[in-house]
Amino acid sequence: MAVIGVHLKELRSRRRLTVRELAARSGVSHATISLVERDKTSPSVDTLAAMLDALGTTLVGFFDEIRQSMPHSAFYSNEDLVEIGNAKKISYRMLGANHPNRKILMMRETYGIGAETGGELTHAAQETGFVLKGSVEVTVGTESRVLKEGDGYYFDSLSPHRFRNVGDTVAEIISAVTPPTY
Repeated sequence: MAVIGVHLKELRSRRRLTVRELAARSGVSHATISLVERDKTSPSVDTLAAMLDALGTTLVGFFDEIRQSMPHSAFYSNEDLVEIGNAKKISYRMLGANHPNRKILMMRETYGIGAETGGELTHAAQETGFVLKGSVEVTVGTESRVLKEGDGYYFDSLSPHRFRNVGDTVAEIISAVTPPTY
């Protein structure tokens, strides 16, 4: 999680505003602004939005600028992959978590024996993937198919979908979701 205080202070300084001037413009107390800038407290979304609005930017623009300034590499070792699932049931290991302006979610998915995503999922994206090992039943809308090693899928994620390991071994998929909304 990025610390925001230094970035907020830098933005305020670029606008040549004092803490008290920002407080007057935003309606947020100068004491709160000072605590946030020193990373002594985390503001609510509403408080941060009020400060950013007074500074002439948005939450999205602010965090995008922070993300752009964060160090990142083009290469990732296995240890760098961030777990965003449940490693014991369905593991989703994400590639490129710290890459600025990431427009795709690339994952190595591992499904334990009998593991399934549960109810049908929907989100605004497109998904694609290849089964690397095992057997996975993929359901999209009313259509289901058991995919085995080397088989793949590509669908609009607004269609209800789910995944289930129907084999007697652990199943593994390499997948991509764009935009990264999963």
